[in-house]
Amino acid sequence: MVSLNTARQLALSLPEAEEQSHFHLPDFRVKKKIFASLHEDKNLMMVKLNTIDQSVFCEIDSTIIYPVPGGWGKKGATFINLKKIKKEMLMDALTTAWKTVAPSSIVNKYFPEED
Repeated sequence: MVSLNTARQLALSLPEAEEQSHFHLPDFRVKKKIFASLHEDKNLMMVKLNTIDQSVFCEIDSTIIYPVPGGWGKKGATFINLKKIKKEMLMDALTTAWKTVAPSSIVNKYFPEED
């Protein structure tokens, strides 16, 4: 289990990440682009993945990581159940989401080994 506070700290530990608010939900951005949001009332975190990464993460355990219902889910928006996820897996998903939305120059600056 990952607490809401730990989920917030993990998201903010990513390079240049900032917390803001979107439709009354805390969200996490890099260069003004949302890579995650926190649904505190449901103990869920949404991460923005590409559809390939989404399918890989969802294959791990679809009761823990699953597409957001509807159109957003078809575009890569993915829910993570914070009551069931391990901290390391959440950090992996957050990092992947951060890399999905961050400009390539920023990704290369902080993750140069992945060129």
